[in-house]
Amino acid sequence: MHVMCRLAALGGLVAAAVASLTAQQPSGPVITGQDLLAGLANPTRWLTYSGDYSGRRHSPLTQITPENVRRLTAQWTFQAETMALSRGFEATPLAVDGVLYVTGSNNYAWALDGRTGRPFWKYRRELPNNLTYGASAPVNRGFGILGDRLFMVTLDAHLLAMDSRTGQVVWDTVLDDYRVGYSATLAPLIVRDKVIVGISGGEYATRGFIDAYDPQTGKRVWRFYTVPGAGAPGSETWPNIDAMKRGGGGAWMTGSYDPELNLIYWGTGNPNPDYDGSGRKGDNLYTCSLLALDPH
Repeated sequence: MHVMCRLAALGGLVAAAVASLTAQQPSGPVITGQDLLAGLANPTRWLTYSGDYSGRRHSPLTQITPENVRRLTAQWTFQAETMALSRGFEATPLAVDGVLYVTGSNNYAWALDGRTGRPFWKYRRELPNNLTYGASAPVNRGFGILGDRLFMVTLDAHLLAMDSRTGQVVWDTVLDDYRVGYSATLAPLIVRDKVIVGISGGEYATRGFIDAYDPQTGKRVWRFYTVPGAGAPGSETWPNIDAMKRGGGGAWMTGSYDPELNLIYWGTGNPNPDYDGSGRKGDNLYTCSLLALDPH
């Protein structure tokens, strides 16, 4: 009987501990399109890669000044076990109601308590062992967020939607074939009802693009190729169709958005081959360019 009481007490303690941990999990934000449009009007939040749609990456907070910055001291340290085999962090964490949502190299991701650094959850993607561009640049630049979902691209050229409360994958969409050289490393840009991403891999025989996806289903809404097809505007700046098919023009950094003009602005990368242009004489549009696109 004494043993049974002990077991019952132990079970009660375990149950209480589990309930306590569950209670401390983030309840999960519900971020609306209006929240994203408001940008840094609530300066305690950082809801997109650049803080707001302008791309200025400037916080309006004023508590830290040139006069007091020297008094800053570390409050906590978070050790990310993936860093030893990578280039480190290149992500901008999202800050939502005291929770930091951050991605690391090799498609790790975490939700962290902003006050203590304690992880609420961790995600790790099982990547194939024959990555192409993703093996040479195993970085990830962050999440997008809308509703209660986080959006992350992967080194094997997928787009994921994840539950912000648990880190569980809701849907998984293929952007393109990573074995050809495609990869994805940027932070998605959320514009109204679309998740907008660009592709990496311009050093390989790829044809760059910018895509928009439905945040609920993962279905692709539109694709804009950064290297035109035969007969399309800009095709006259390439010598032939074969050069266009492998023209590069990755869109590997997150763009910005002007709500008043309803335009997204996106930079594109180098043409391919990048060091030998003898087989692609011409202006090679739309590589090494700044594009203004209608997000609809």
